[in-house]
Amino acid sequence: MSGASHFLFDRDFRSPTSGDAKRLAALHEAEAEGYRRGLEDGRRDAEAQIAARLADALARLSAASGQLLAAADADRAAMQAEGLAFAMALGRKLAGEALARQPLAAIGEVAREAFQHLRGVPHLVVRVNEGLVDEVEGLMKGLARERGYEGRIVVMGEPDIPAGDARLEWADGGMARELSRLHAEAAKAAGTP
Repeated sequence: MSGASHFLFDRDFRSPTSGDAKRLAALHEAEAEGYRRGLEDGRRDAEAQIAARLADALARLSAASGQLLAAADADRAAMQAEGLAFAMALGRKLAGEALARQPLAAIGEVAREAFQHLRGVPHLVVRVNEGLVDEVEGLMKGLARERGYEGRIVVMGEPDIPAGDARLEWADGGMARELSRLHAEAAKAAGTP
């Protein structure tokens, strides 16, 4: 086999031909395009994952802040209710002590207001606690002289009327001062039982 020749297809594989250069350039271009697409796809995937994580974190943050705000509102409402209950209790205690010391002051206040409506009224009936009849008679006579009331005043004592409360009645009207009703109205206005 001495006359054997190598089968080389008439190509020199040591130096590329123009066709090989085009193929090589196309290969490099394809690699570059694949890299660019892979990079873009990777960025899109990463951005989508980041957006999903951010949305999840924001949702959790929103829920947590809503719970914190609700807890703060509940705490504030509880503190306001406690403060209001304390103020109402203190007010009742102070009012009770003031009435115990000076029950005539409250009766005198309502009587002064009533005398503004008593022009020409022939008689006035005042109902008070039975232990205060004599003192209230003196108070009412003094206020009648002071206000120019010339009608008849009848003071009646009743055991079920607390000291400091009074009911003033005349022919076409009347007024009452009832501490329990005032407490109930104050509690209703304050929104407490």
